[in-house]
Amino acid sequence: MTLKRKRSEVLSAGSGYEKYGSVYLMWLVIFFVIPVLVILAYSFLTRDYQGGIILKFSIQGYKDIFNLNYLTVFIRTVVISFISAAICILIAIPVSYYIVYSKFKNFLLLLVIIPFWTNSLIRIYAWIFILGNNGLINQLLLNAGIVSSYVKFIYNNAAVLLILVYTYLPFAILPLFSSIERLEKQLFEAAMDLGCTKRQVFFKVLLPNIKQGIVSAFVFVFIPALGTYAVPELVGGKNSRLIGNEIARQLTIARNWPAAAAISSILLILTVIAVIVFIYGGEKREAR
Repeated sequence: MTLKRKRSEVLSAGSGYEKYGSVYLMWLVIFFVIPVLVILAYSFLTRDYQGGIILKFSIQGYKDIFNLNYLTVFIRTVVISFISAAICILIAIPVSYYIVYSKFKNFLLLLVIIPFWTNSLIRIYAWIFILGNNGLINQLLLNAGIVSSYVKFIYNNAAVLLILVYTYLPFAILPLFSSIERLEKQLFEAAMDLGCTKRQVFFKVLLPNIKQGIVSAFVFVFIPALGTYAVPELVGGKNSRLIGNEIARQLTIARNWPAAAAISSILLILTVIAVIVFIYGGEKREAR
């Protein structure tokens, strides 16, 4: 009787997991697969110059965006996203290491998580109040007589990069914190006892053991930075438009839905490539 009861419990648990799996699969299809397919379909339809689309196959949407102006925007987006991800990692590694071995670890982790609980627009506007032409820093510089006119801290690529790093830094800290926390502190002490300098411990012990965390942090920053809209819209200039801004412009101003869908499709391809690299890299490292 006991074996039969255990078997029935296992079978019932398995059927429960299958139900949850079916619900998750349905959710994935409805809220991810179908929208993606709609975007891809719209990119191959004909533009209605009064707005919307005409149900007629066309590749004009892709022709509209394959020119030097859009190529510049794509390159700018990838470069700024890559640099912001790299800077986040450079900052996040020492910060994560300090948090792991700090007496105030829980409090510091709370400080990292707090930005997730606040609206990103509020934080962006806070930076505008600080860096704007009439902002805090310019007022201090003018009152101190250091400058005679305001310094243009925002409405340029540097401001976009700064706010992106500020916005997505927690996304880099958390996976690196998790990777470093799994390491035994004795590992570093043993390396020091064997004659390694702090520099050698960092490059030959710490970094090789947190590669997965570094890749995770890079992907978690790079992918959302690729599609960001609010940051370049609010603190960027006319030469700081990114892919997200072009998608919005095509939808709302140019009213070219196929072109907007084509840009979105290319952004999706870039995102998929980044995810594949992340997954393949993780599997390759685990195999080692």
